[in-house]
Amino acid sequence: MKVKIYNQNIFILLWTLFIVVTISCNNQSQSNKENQIVQTKADSKLLKYTTGVRSFLEDSKGNVWFGSGNEGVCLLQNGKFQYFTTENGLSNNQIRNIYEDKNGIIWFECGRGLSIYDGQKMSIYKERNYDSTTQWQLGDKDIWFKGDELEGYNKLEKNPGVYQYDGKKLSYRTFPVTPKSEVERRFHYAISTPFLKGKNGTIWFGAYKALVGYNGSDFKIITDEYLGLNGENGSLHIRSILEDSKGNLWIANNGSGVLKYDGNEIINFTTQQKLQKENTKGSSLERAFSIGEDASGNIWFGTVESGVWRYDGNSVKNFTKDDGLESKHIWEIYKSKQGELWFGGANPSGVYIFNGKSFERKY
Repeated sequence: MKVKIYNQNIFILLWTLFIVVTISCNNQSQSNKENQIVQTKADSKLLKYTTGVRSFLEDSKGNVWFGSGNEGVCLLQNGKFQYFTTENGLSNNQIRNIYEDKNGIIWFECGRGLSIYDGQKMSIYKERNYDSTTQWQLGDKDIWFKGDELEGYNKLEKNPGVYQYDGKKLSYRTFPVTPKSEVERRFHYAISTPFLKGKNGTIWFGAYKALVGYNGSDFKIITDEYLGLNGENGSLHIRSILEDSKGNLWIANNGSGVLKYDGNEIINFTTQQKLQKENTKGSSLERAFSIGEDASGNIWFGTVESGVWRYDGNSVKNFTKDDGLESKHIWEIYKSKQGELWFGGANPSGVYIFNGKSFERKY
């Protein structure tokens, strides 16, 4: 009997010791895991996005915002990344463009709808005015946005156009166009670029199949028909627009390449420089997606599958993975307040800069 009780006590003691050791190990493992996560977050200096960096903004407070292809937006503040998605107040996780208004509010043009950040929280902006759709007017600090849908327009918007925010009210303005088919209604005049304010005061809007300009009194609408394009000799598919320091308007197209407009004549820069696939053995400037100008006046073009091209006024040079540029697809080229060009890439994602000889990842 004593032997039996003794054996039971030994069993209970050993079992208790096993449980204590197991709990201790689990707690230590969990503690190590938590510390590892915190350490990883603290050490991370690169964006975690996988769908590409599609938009940028350096705001007036010194913060940097990065919009993703489909993963929300990231705020870089005091050296730390903070991520926002639809769970945190975004209307959609696709971030087309980011702006700051004259009141210091940050605006996010999402795939669908708009969101704002007031310095404390993110929220969906729902107020709209549809009572003055044809009352076009220009203000010095107005911000312009695409329609609320991914493509086309909704029942409240009724016709192709843009939203104008004057610092107090968001109003919808319609373009003086009449779509002739369902394809035109859905796609032709759907905004595909950030708005651009030219040096002469003209506001330009890039749509997939049209470039619309308004100077305060008149519209200029550039379409395939205006350019004499019929599909066989090229067509518009606008992804970026830029006015350079000389006043030239550059138009990046995904398919027909880059167009250059000097105010009188439009030429196909890609064709002029013989940068079609048939002339470059595969690496071409036909699928242009983004445009930027550096402090020296060089024009840079980001493509879908051929990396980056630089035009110095005389010749064009291509930069690819061999030059440190991991991304073949460059969503956006953004000029920082210090004059540095940031290249937002996808496949793989990242933000790249050019150091004078090659590319290196910045974020």
